[in-house]
Amino acid sequence: MRRLLVILGLLAAPALHADELSTKTLRGRWSEAKANAWYADQPWPVGANYVPRSAINQITMWQAQTFDAKMIDQELGWAAAAGMNTMRVFLHDLLWAQDPDGLIDRMDEFLKIAQRHRIRPMFVFFDGVWDPDPYLGQQRPPRPYTHNSGWVQSPGRTILGNPERHDELKSYVKGIMHYFANDARVLAWDLFNEPDNLNQNSYGGLELADKANAAHALLIKAFGWAREVNPKQPITTGIWGDHERWTDPSPIFEFMLANSDIITFHNYGGAENLTLQIEEMKAAHNRPLLCTEYMARGNGSTFDPHLGIMKRHRVGAFHWGLVDGISQTKYPWATWREVFTAEPEIWHHDVFHADGTPYRQSEIDYIRGLTRRR
Repeated sequence: MRRLLVILGLLAAPALHADELSTKTLRGRWSEAKANAWYADQPWPVGANYVPRSAINQITMWQAQTFDAKMIDQELGWAAAAGMNTMRVFLHDLLWAQDPDGLIDRMDEFLKIAQRHRIRPMFVFFDGVWDPDPYLGQQRPPRPYTHNSGWVQSPGRTILGNPERHDELKSYVKGIMHYFANDARVLAWDLFNEPDNLNQNSYGGLELADKANAAHALLIKAFGWAREVNPKQPITTGIWGDHERWTDPSPIFEFMLANSDIITFHNYGGAENLTLQIEEMKAAHNRPLLCTEYMARGNGSTFDPHLGIMKRHRVGAFHWGLVDGISQTKYPWATWREVFTAEPEIWHHDVFHADGTPYRQSEIDYIRGLTRRR
């Protein structure tokens, strides 16, 4: 029955015309007034990019045989106790192709767990970062001492590089969004994480030569599909690359900024870099700002002062990584170019050890102090 309802929902939506998809700003984008009114009703969003410690990637997190509700409940409890009220959570198109009803069931279970901890997630449909050849089933073990060695792109390069196959992803976006379109447990929808990232230091040799154009074409369609559903939650895709890339936006960045209901961005730079980007973006866009990736300690991006800066500007804040696990994001990006044989002296990402002990109690105290959760 659920599948039938989803299909009926898809068929009921009006189709967008090709000329409409080719325009810079698609019909249906929230007005500035609507976006700001929505944000005024939200508590200040503070959270993490989340994957359980047992999952090497988003496929492991959501597959039926490896979905671990008990662990998710435990880890979201740690996050809530630390003052967090949201999570950015990645999905994958292969999971929908394999078992759409099962994926929706597990998303619903995740939302029930999150709601118990007063956490409202932002879901991400597509991802342009790391391995471009994803597959279902048992995932390979982590590469020792290597940052995010098993994370996978969605869609894989086989589909992304073939525009004729992009429409295969329509039911994935519209089916999930339609089912949860009126669900108050969902904070927002992020359509595509770093779509034009060429992964030069990791999988660069496997990337499509025209990845930016292919990703842009898919992103245009994804925004069109999302607008057809017209969910109650805002739709976004974030620019990435710190202040420098914001000052000279590429065509795909311009499209993201022109079509997002709320403006999202990534910044792994120092405090001055972050402050400058926030101030410039606030001046350019009269819309809510959310930083959906930050916090890389060795790179000078830290909770103190970065989270405090974002609170002063009321910018939503999602740091990367919650619990140290087999995604191994406590190791720096440099592990793809240099040989590491031990845990780094300074963790790159992540907040908790696997047993729930904070990596740095001072960071937890700082987050609690800003969010006023005790």
